[in-house]
Amino acid sequence: MDRKKNIRNMSVIAHVDHGKSTLTDSLVSKAGIIAGAKAGETRFTDTRKDEQERCITIKSTAISMFFELQEADLEFVKGDNQLDIIDGKKQNGFLINLIDSPGHVDFSSEVTAALRVTDGALVVVDCVSGVCVQTETVLRQAIAERIKPVLFMNKMDRALLELQLGQEELFQTFRRIVENINVIIATYGDDDGPMGPIMVDPALGNVGFGSGLHGWAFTLKQFSEMYASKFGVQVDKLMRNLWGDRFFNLKTKKWSNNQDDGVRGFVQFVLDPIFKVFDAVMNIKKDEVAKLVEKLNIKLAVDEKDLEGKPLMKIMMRKWLPAGDTMLQMICMHLPSPVTAQKYRMEMLYEGPHDDAAAVAIKNCDPNGPLMMYVSKMVPTSDKGRFYAFGRVFSGKVSTGMKARIQGPNYVPGKKDDLYEKTIQRTILMMGRYIEPIEDIPSGNIAGLVGVDQYLVKGGTITTFKEAHNMRVMKFSVSPVVRVAVEPKNPGDLPKLVEGLKRLAKSDPMVQCIFEESGEHIIAGAGELHLEICLKDLEEDHACIPLKKSDPVVSYRETVSEESNQMCLSKSPNKHNRLFCKAVPLPEGLADDIDNGDINARDEAKARAKLLAEKYEFDATEARKIWCFGPDGTGANLLIDVTKGVQYLNEIKDSVVAGFQWATKEGVLCDENMRGVRFNIHDVTLHADAIHRGGGQVIPTARRVIYACALTAGPRLLEPVYLVEIQCPEAAVGGIYGVLNRRRGHVFEESQIAGTPMFVVKAYLPVNESFGFTADLRSNTGGQAFPQCVFDHWQILPGDPLDAGTKPYQIVLDTRKRKGLKEGVPALDNYLDKL
Repeated sequence: MDRKKNIRNMSVIAHVDHGKSTLTDSLVSKAGIIAGAKAGETRFTDTRKDEQERCITIKSTAISMFFELQEADLEFVKGDNQLDIIDGKKQNGFLINLIDSPGHVDFSSEVTAALRVTDGALVVVDCVSGVCVQTETVLRQAIAERIKPVLFMNKMDRALLELQLGQEELFQTFRRIVENINVIIATYGDDDGPMGPIMVDPALGNVGFGSGLHGWAFTLKQFSEMYASKFGVQVDKLMRNLWGDRFFNLKTKKWSNNQDDGVRGFVQFVLDPIFKVFDAVMNIKKDEVAKLVEKLNIKLAVDEKDLEGKPLMKIMMRKWLPAGDTMLQMICMHLPSPVTAQKYRMEMLYEGPHDDAAAVAIKNCDPNGPLMMYVSKMVPTSDKGRFYAFGRVFSGKVSTGMKARIQGPNYVPGKKDDLYEKTIQRTILMMGRYIEPIEDIPSGNIAGLVGVDQYLVKGGTITTFKEAHNMRVMKFSVSPVVRVAVEPKNPGDLPKLVEGLKRLAKSDPMVQCIFEESGEHIIAGAGELHLEICLKDLEEDHACIPLKKSDPVVSYRETVSEESNQMCLSKSPNKHNRLFCKAVPLPEGLADDIDNGDINARDEAKARAKLLAEKYEFDATEARKIWCFGPDGTGANLLIDVTKGVQYLNEIKDSVVAGFQWATKEGVLCDENMRGVRFNIHDVTLHADAIHRGGGQVIPTARRVIYACALTAGPRLLEPVYLVEIQCPEAAVGGIYGVLNRRRGHVFEESQIAGTPMFVVKAYLPVNESFGFTADLRSNTGGQAFPQCVFDHWQILPGDPLDAGTKPYQIVLDTRKRKGLKEGVPALDNYLDKL
C-alpha cells in the first residue's frame, strides 16, 4: 500500500444492465477471491439480498485486490509516476481498488460518490444496444470530476450468437460505439486540458472487447503479441494496423489503405479466429475443435474434453483469452496512479488556496504531509445504527487511534461550526461483503473509518491541518422530486421512526427527510424505484417497525407568467413604513443556469452583471443591484433593487432579504418553493426613527408585498418533467405512443439503432403521470419496451390556479389540504394595502 505509484483507483460505470457487476466478477476471480468457474454468475459485489433478487446493483461496493503484471508488459506502462522503481528494478505488483457502481438513474448519486474517490473509470458498453442515455450521463460526470476513461465492449457473445452479425458488420458496430464515446468525451472535455489526451482508441490498447458472462476478453495488444513474433514486427506498430482502415494482402504480405487490396486487419486477424472457435464449437465439429485446441494451446482438463456446445465454448474462450488478465492489464497500463491524477485533480477538489500546505500535499500525494481525507458516503455496518465512513485519503496517513479534525460540509475555516476534534477508533479495508482491519492507510488509498459516523451526516473532510479548507461538495445530476409521507402503524413507535429517518439520511447521499409543520414525516427521492428501496431499508434496517405510507406525491414549484398588473404596496404593522414592488418572470433559461451553478450568489458582482446584461439583456445598473437569490440564498429567484435615492435603504436590507427568503421558500399558492421570479423593489418609504423600522416591522411587510406581487402577476404552477428514453423493437412503437398520449407525454425524437431492429424513442413525461408508467408500458407492448426516466426540467402546468375548475386549482387545493393550511387560495386583499 505504500507504493503509491503502483496503486490504481477505479470505478466501473455504465448504463443499466450492460453487465458491470458481472464483469467485475471476472476481475475478482483473477485476484483469487472467488472460484473461476463461478465468475459471471455470483455477482460478488451485489452484497444485499434485494440486489441479488432483482439482479440490479443498488449500492456501490468496493473491493481491493493485488495483481502482478508480467515483466514484459511493464514497458507499456507509460508516464513518469505510473511505476515504482526500487533499486533500479521495476515493481510489478499493483494494488487495484475497484468500485462497482449502479447503473439505474435512480441511484446516480451512488455513482457520483464512487467517482469522487477514484481516478479512472472503466466505461462498459453493451455492443448490442450501443451508447445509451445513462452511459452519457455517467461519462459526463466522470469527465467533470477529471477522471480518465477506458472503454470495454461487453456482451460480444450476444452479438455473435443472437444477432449473427458478420465480421465486417461487427467491426462497424464497434467503430460506431468508439466514435460515439469519443464524441461525448470531446463535448465535455478537451484533449489539451490538464489530463492530456483522454480519447479512447483501440489502437492504443485502451479499449477492451469481450463478454463478462462467459469470462473472456481481449485488447488489440494481446492479439498483436500473438502475431508479432510471426510477422517479426514490433507490437505497437502491429496494433495500429489492427484497427481502422488498414487492409492486409495475403499474397503480397503488405499492408495498405485501400479496400481492394485485401482483407481488413481487424477482421482477418482478430475476429476471424474468434468466429472459427464459435463456429466449430456451436455446430459441434469435433475434429475442428481438437485442432483449434492444439493450435491455441489451450489445456483442457479430462472432464472438460467431453463437453460440447455453450459450456465448452465458455471454457475454451476463458482459457484462451481470460478476462481478468486483459482487464487488469488494461487498468494498470492506461489508468493514472494517484500520484499522476492528483496533480490535475487538486484544483477541482480543494476549496482553499492552491498553494497552502494541504493543497501542495494533495498535489504531490505526499504520505508525510498533513492528513487530508474526503468521506464520500456512509456504509451501514452489521450492528444496527452504526456506519463506516467510506472515503479516500488524498495526502498524509490515517491510522488507528489518531486525533483528527472532522469538518462537515458547512464548515468555514476559522469558525467552529460543523467541526469536531475526535479520535479515529479503527481503520479498515472494504472487501465487497467483508472488511479487513488494518493499522494505517497512506495517501492514495480508499478506506473505511470506524467511529466518526456520529459527527458526519453524509460526507465531509477529515484533516489534521489547522488551516485546511474543505474538499468540494459533490454535485448530483438528479434532484429529489417524488415524495412520500410515512407514519408508524402504532403511534408509540414514533421515536424509532425519527431515529430511523436520521439513519436513512446518512446512508443514502440523495434522500431528503423533511419534517412538516403539520406533523408529517416526508421522504423525498429521485424516482419510484429509489423511494421503494429507501422505504424498504427504513422498514427493515433502520427503524425496524411497520410503517404506513401515503401515495407518492410530486413536489411542485410556483412561478409567475407576466409582469404584475399593478404596483403592489404593503404597509408595516405600525403603518409607518411602505414597500412598493412588482414581480416579473425571469427570462427563459436563466433559472436553469442558476440551478446548474453557472450564475450563483457567490460570483463577483461585476462579472455576474456583465454576463446577465449580455446573455439575458438585463439593465446593467440593475444587474449590479441584485440583493439576493432565494430560497436558501441559492435558489432561482432574484430580489433586485431598482429604487432611486431612498434614505436609510441599506439599514432594512437584511430584513427585506429575510422576508424574501421566507416568502420564496413557502409560496403563496400552496407553500411550495417559488422558482424563476424576479421581484423589483420600486420605492420604499421609511420612518425617520430607527426604532420604528426594525426587523419586526419590515420582515412581515416584505413577505406580504412579495405575496401580493405574485398573486397579481398571473401565478402558475411548475411541474417536474422526466426525460424518458424507451428502447423497443419496431413492432412495439405504436403501443408506446398510446401510453404516452394517455399520460400527457410527448415524443420529440425517434431513431433506429443502426445495425439492429431496435428503436429508441425519447419523450417528455410529467412526473406526476409517471407512477405505474413502467408497468403500463410493459403491458401495452408485451414486455418489449424498456423505459429509463431522468429528471429533466420544470414546465408550466397549463391553466390558471386561481380559476375554480382547472387542474392546477385542484392540485393547489389538495396540497393545501395535505399540508393542513386554510382551504382555498388566500384572497389578494390579505396582502395588498391601499395608500
